[in-house]
Amino acid sequence: MPWNERDAMSLRREFVELASQPGCNRRDLCRRFGISPKTGYKWLQRFTQSGVSGLEECSRRPLQSPARCTPAIEAAVVALREEHPCWGGRKISRRLRDTQGSIIAPSTVTEVLRRHALLGQNPAAVSPPWQRFEHAAPNELWQIDFKGFFNTPAGPCHPLTLLDDHSRFNLVLAACAQTGFANIQPR
Repeated sequence: MPWNERDAMSLRREFVELASQPGCNRRDLCRRFGISPKTGYKWLQRFTQSGVSGLEECSRRPLQSPARCTPAIEAAVVALREEHPCWGGRKISRRLRDTQGSIIAPSTVTEVLRRHALLGQNPAAVSPPWQRFEHAAPNELWQIDFKGFFNTPAGPCHPLTLLDDHSRFNLVLAACAQTGFANIQPR
């Protein structure tokens, strides 16, 4: 049996067709479709005003944005970024507040920089590809290291490892009571 795929538009169309029939209980129909009566009446009103095209999803973007920063502040942000390419939203916001008295949130500065395509990739985030160093033959280089410590009933335990760099073979794995040359040399 194939799946019955239904999108929001077909459900709205079906709801409006059923709700437009005479003698239909619209609240029961809303309950059956899992929508509130307010939403059901909204879809009916849109259908009567605009037809099937009124059932399409409308943009929720506000018509006006009174809190949007002014073009002068945007220009100041862009100018500061071009003057100091390494500065980010927080530093530019602070500089504008100190020099011009303009209070603009760092997130807004970052959004302005994004709109003007002035956000590059953070050089700290781009790390060079990791390269494993390895000697050509076994026993040319050994790596020795303490791997932290943990407490035991007998006292602290410091795991000591001795590793061949070429083969990655673990030559020594010892539990030491203390770190230091005097504890390592006998091993």
